[in-house]
Amino acid sequence: MTVLVTAATGQLGRLVVQSLLERIPADRIVAGARSPEKAADLAALGVRVLPLDYARPDTLKAALAGVDRVLLVSGTDLGGRVGQHQAVIDAAKEAGVGLLAYTSVLGGERANFAIADDHKVTEAAIRASGLPFVLLRNGWYTENYTGQLETFLRYGAVIGSSGDGRVASAARRDYAEAAAVVLTGPGHENAVYELSGDTAWSFSQFAAEVSAQSGLPVVYRDVSPQEQERTLLGAGLPAPMAEALVEVDAAIGRGELADTPGDLARLIGRPTTPMPDTVRAALPV
Repeated sequence: MTVLVTAATGQLGRLVVQSLLERIPADRIVAGARSPEKAADLAALGVRVLPLDYARPDTLKAALAGVDRVLLVSGTDLGGRVGQHQAVIDAAKEAGVGLLAYTSVLGGERANFAIADDHKVTEAAIRASGLPFVLLRNGWYTENYTGQLETFLRYGAVIGSSGDGRVASAARRDYAEAAAVVLTGPGHENAVYELSGDTAWSFSQFAAEVSAQSGLPVVYRDVSPQEQERTLLGAGLPAPMAEALVEVDAAIGRGELADTPGDLARLIGRPTTPMPDTVRAALPV
């Protein structure tokens, strides 16, 4: 069995490859990367590294040749990733792939925010392809927030517009491990997994945790959606992304990212990584 991971040099893809290396020999792993030179460390471990660009169909055909299972890591181009995903699905079908796993969004068709729309369309395309599939409906990564710790500590505030809404996040490595499990184990064909952390936390709790661990005053400042958008634009985010993030906060306020069905812990065979642990790992030494 040969497993291909797309976007293998990305933050999630690289962790998936690392988790696969704990389960199958390196020569059975293909790391697809838009810039293969960024995967030199994986190649040194014996992983086969191939060019793979969602926007270049020729690279898809070459990377998928002889592959049994594929992880399609969702693209980051909010305006064009549906077509890119479709190209990968078509190439996987043509190659006769035995299992296509896709990193979707928590809630799937029930998710009611713009970032989820592309995932819904991609899920439908995967089902329509007739390929055996696994939908990995990933919730939020705790690193989405700990990656901003420098800013939070500098200004002493976490700014959002989600009110008392909660997020059942988990560490990115937890989600990567779940992907490796389904890519290497039996019995996951046509399964849909709602993946999230074991515990949902509020941003007030998050800010308090950052403050307690850093020894610096950090609070959660809940603002209007309009003020949050202005803050994000002022930080240099493109308008479409700023709008999408404000909409995500509204979804958090409605409880859409707080579900804790336990699928992630069951797949990885252990509790998910608690938010405080990810904060601790991200704080400057």
